[in-house]
Amino acid sequence: MTDTRNRAPRHRRRKTALVAGIPLALTSAGVLAYSPLFGDDAQSSASAATAAVPAWATATADGFASVNALGQNGTYGGRDGQIVTVKTLADLEKYATADAPYVIVVAATINMDPVGKEIKVKSDKTIVGSGTSGHIVGGGFFLGSGVHNVIIRNLTIRDAYQGVWNDKEHDFDGIQMDGAHHVWIDHDDLRHMADGLIDVRKDSTYVTVSWNKLSQDNKAFGIGWTENVVTDITIHHNWIRETEQRNPSTDNAAHAHLYNNFLEDVADTDIKSSYGNYSRGKTKMVLENSYFQGVNNPVIKDSTATVVQKGNTFVGTSGRNESGGTAFDPKSYYAYTLDATANVPSLLKSGVGPRGSIGTTASTTAAAAATTLTVAKDGSGQYSTVQAAVNAVPANNASRVVISVKPGTYRELVKVPSNKPHVTIQGTGGSRNDTVIVYNNASGTPKPDGSGTYGTGGSATVAVEADDFQARNLTISNDFDEKANQNLSGHQAVALRTSADKVFLDGIIVSGDQDTLLVDTASKDRLGRVYVKNSYVVGNVDFIFGRATTVIDKSVITLKKRWDGTSAGYVTAPSTAANRKGILIANSAVNGDVSSASFYLGRPWHAGGDTTLDPQTTVRNTTLSAAIKSTPWTDMSGFSWKDDRFAEYKNTGAGSGSATSNRPQLTDAQAADQEVADWLGDWTPTAS
Repeated sequence: MTDTRNRAPRHRRRKTALVAGIPLALTSAGVLAYSPLFGDDAQSSASAATAAVPAWATATADGFASVNALGQNGTYGGRDGQIVTVKTLADLEKYATADAPYVIVVAATINMDPVGKEIKVKSDKTIVGSGTSGHIVGGGFFLGSGVHNVIIRNLTIRDAYQGVWNDKEHDFDGIQMDGAHHVWIDHDDLRHMADGLIDVRKDSTYVTVSWNKLSQDNKAFGIGWTENVVTDITIHHNWIRETEQRNPSTDNAAHAHLYNNFLEDVADTDIKSSYGNYSRGKTKMVLENSYFQGVNNPVIKDSTATVVQKGNTFVGTSGRNESGGTAFDPKSYYAYTLDATANVPSLLKSGVGPRGSIGTTASTTAAAAATTLTVAKDGSGQYSTVQAAVNAVPANNASRVVISVKPGTYRELVKVPSNKPHVTIQGTGGSRNDTVIVYNNASGTPKPDGSGTYGTGGSATVAVEADDFQARNLTISNDFDEKANQNLSGHQAVALRTSADKVFLDGIIVSGDQDTLLVDTASKDRLGRVYVKNSYVVGNVDFIFGRATTVIDKSVITLKKRWDGTSAGYVTAPSTAANRKGILIANSAVNGDVSSASFYLGRPWHAGGDTTLDPQTTVRNTTLSAAIKSTPWTDMSGFSWKDDRFAEYKNTGAGSGSATSNRPQLTDAQAADQEVADWLGDWTPTAS
């Protein structure tokens, strides 16, 4: 498209770095992405795993579990070992207690014998449920002194209680750790145990507990029980429901960071909450953007403890709600992004606990191994370029093919043609910065075969024309040098072009200058949906544009200066067909190192002067920096933005503003019809 304008001492603290204008803050590879690489028995699965490593096997923790300390650089579990699938208590105990690292896939309901048994897990283990089929019944796991680098994910741990929900006679925990460190408990469902669902005791530290459901129990989650003040713990995105006490109770924790949790006490049931979050002893607690509903004494603290509250919501609560003292800045230890408090109940109800539906037969294992292709520049993979792996995908393939790309910079053009659906391109590094696909074509760049020049769409580094495409944990970039190519009339240089339906971009960076991300459809009358989540999009002029129905969710839109150092630009340029949804930016942030009031949120692109188009951009529940103009929409090529569909809803930040004739805001009723689900329709993006 044409730009019509003129041009603590015991911690090793993680620094916030910038790579291509992107804070390192959100570059974790810890995306919950399950792959059907599960065999019929432990040995067959282990041998199959040598051919392919699914995303969940290499996932790493966030929060305090990600901190480099005590000789352990983050928490990554058994990613360096074999993948084994277990269906019996004997096999689960065999691999969990082994000295070697393992990724242990639980693919059945395993009953503990005797009831209350807690398997003594050793270091360097990932224990993960296969889809929703991994159940541990009547017992749990114990992590003793010095045990470290353990991940427990996607499991249901339940039913050790002895006849009553508030059994106080037994000590049958779901997950107990005494002196462990670097532990990640994620996407589990814990309920009906005979003591604590989770106990983090005896100086256990560098622990993250995320996206779990804890319910139907007397004691949900206890932390501490020592005079030493050493425990560092992050607790985020957990739904704690119908539990009486320890929700959690945090005793003598050096740093306890709780955010985006949902505590719910349902009225008129047998279980009544005694208290919610409790800061005990000398605990320093930061409590942010959590939602408390019906809870008695929702936040309490000892006189010697600290609670710093920010952005919490209390509905139908009663009793003590306390704060006081000074705590710490969690971002001095690790990066994180808060979800809006109002969204927490719905977000967690749909997002916590085990995820996915995964087969467990031997044939499934063989198929999965056969359809994972590895790429490595150093020759250690099956292919040395990404395009070579794409070329190897069978035409009209009926099932997913994962192209697993090892860290490195791949300077090449990649095209996924329309007859190769169900392709995932996934970086395997610890960060989305580790794997980069980059090229430098622009509109007007001569084609190497002498047949003319590239157009805007043809300039794309990566072009996706196949439905059901996914990309994750990598960077796609166009590094065209505008300054060195002033002879070209336009500087459109696309990093990623999509012209397909059901495109899921999950945890990636898309970086360029003008026209970074082109979200197109196969034709004007064809539906094309694109869902971008937990990602960065970087650029300056019309850098999110096209006619696809597109959602940018929980992401960062980074504004970039132009080649000459000036600040001016446009975030979106939709070319939406009439009666279709356009571009939705939700629950995100728009910022960058640019001048104040220098960027528009968008302008209408009537491609080719097409008067039948009805461009749409909605920006809602998003933080806007001061870079956004107070009149955030503008005309384009003779078309008035006021004749199309541009609106905001409940944005925040220095660049937000109240409703005026030049800044339309949705009503609550209108906003109810412009949610993410309205954009995606019958499609629910699922990592695979």
